[in-house]
Amino acid sequence: MEIIIIRHGESEADIFNVHEGRADFSLTEKGRQQVHVMGERVKNEFPPDMIWASPLKRASETAKLLSEKVGCSVQLEDDLMEFNNGIQAGLTFEEAKKYPEPTYLHDSYEDGESHIEFRMRVESAFSRILSSSQHRRIAIVAHGGVINCLLQSFYQMPVTKDYYFKNGDTGISFIEIRDEERVTHFLNDLSHLA
Repeated sequence: MEIIIIRHGESEADIFNVHEGRADFSLTEKGRQQVHVMGERVKNEFPPDMIWASPLKRASETAKLLSEKVGCSVQLEDDLMEFNNGIQAGLTFEEAKKYPEPTYLHDSYEDGESHIEFRMRVESAFSRILSSSQHRRIAIVAHGGVINCLLQSFYQMPVTKDYYFKNGDTGISFIEIRDEERVTHFLNDLSHLA
């Protein structure tokens, strides 16, 4: 199965300079333009048969615009939502300094989830998506933290926060599972924005 993993376009939180996480911001006009260009590339080079997406606005809007471009349906999956950063969601970076960063993998912000809980949630969603899909190629539209967990899972990395895969707005990663073989075609490709 071929898996196209796409990060959402620029969101309003980027403009407001606030922590996003579970704060639910829409795409900006620039973000919609990024998605339009990304969608053209996906349509022409590797159109998916099905799109799975986070229900948070910035990802679901990205998925909807992509689905209109490529002509396939979107399935929203709650477990693809970004890291639940609890009390930090929506705060400016300055305001958030009042709340210390969790020290250990099992610690969390108030009303949030730990890094271990996050990784397990995303890994479970990824497993469900892969096992239930009968499609040759799917797309997953999500968030930077979710994509990081998806790739950690794909590469069977241990549950630590020592590994990080950077993903730009509308960055595309293309991976594939062939029987027991895991193939990386490319990660965080942003050439459509050049």
